[in-house]
Amino acid sequence: MTYHTPVFLREVVEQLQPRRGGLYVDCTVGGGGHAAALLSASGPDGRLIGLDWDDEAILQARDRLGEFEGRVHLVRANFADLERVLMSLGVSAVDGVLFDLGASTRQFDEPTRGFSFLRPGPLDMRMDRQGPITAHDVLLSASETELTRIFFAYGEERRARAIARAVVRERNSGGQFATTADLVRLVGRVLGPKRGKIHPATRVFQALRIAVNRELESLPAGLTAALRVLRSGGRMAVISFHSLEDRIVKMFFREQSAGCVCPTGLSECRCGRREVVRVVTRKPIVPSAEEVMANPRARSAKLRVAERI
Repeated sequence: MTYHTPVFLREVVEQLQPRRGGLYVDCTVGGGGHAAALLSASGPDGRLIGLDWDDEAILQARDRLGEFEGRVHLVRANFADLERVLMSLGVSAVDGVLFDLGASTRQFDEPTRGFSFLRPGPLDMRMDRQGPITAHDVLLSASETELTRIFFAYGEERRARAIARAVVRERNSGGQFATTADLVRLVGRVLGPKRGKIHPATRVFQALRIAVNRELESLPAGLTAALRVLRSGGRMAVISFHSLEDRIVKMFFREQSAGCVCPTGLSECRCGRREVVRVVTRKPIVPSAEEVMANPRARSAKLRVAERI
């Protein structure tokens, strides 16, 4: 079987610095590409715990990581539940944590998942296929105000209100939004031809995916949980693909790396605040031109790394 090469594969290994006998967590194991590299680099006895709330991803990762049997444990779970998962496994501390945020290439490439505006399929977009709400449900039930908020806040779509109004008008006239193609056509009618380098429906699809999966709500919880279980000297690496995620990661690292905030002139610290991490990447690592050429999805990727003090 041919496996997809994940974004920042070399950089992730370089930054997490896996060592022999170490224990690592891949919070978004996906197809297992990063996990395989970390297990190889930490051999022969390094271990890895892989989380993903997509059952298909767990199956693919299990196949890809078969050669590391006995050194890898895969769990179907959201990374917001990281502490609970580790507690159930009797693990209290780890040497490194990786987050590869957003939908995977496999999810985008599978039409039945509904993530891509390029492939006709059902308006699903659930990363967890047991989740109760699909993109179709959101489009049929959310008010114009709520749709405007979703498209603007999660997609940074400037014409969010016009698109929301068109959605409500369509469903009031009997439209059912049966497929991704239906939504693409509606957005195209509102926005017109392709704008710049991105497809007109890009931001709307991103916004719906984030809303369906509550991605921005889960991220702070996952980062906080990872920091709690990270050993001193251990590193956390986060790959993001859009500005909303990257902003959350940047602010989290900044807050956790801040020291005393008492006014100058005091003889001693009274706030009690101490640095928890050292930010390794003052500016995010971005993909090389070669990586973008080989994998266009890497174009918007950013990698940030922090080390537990």
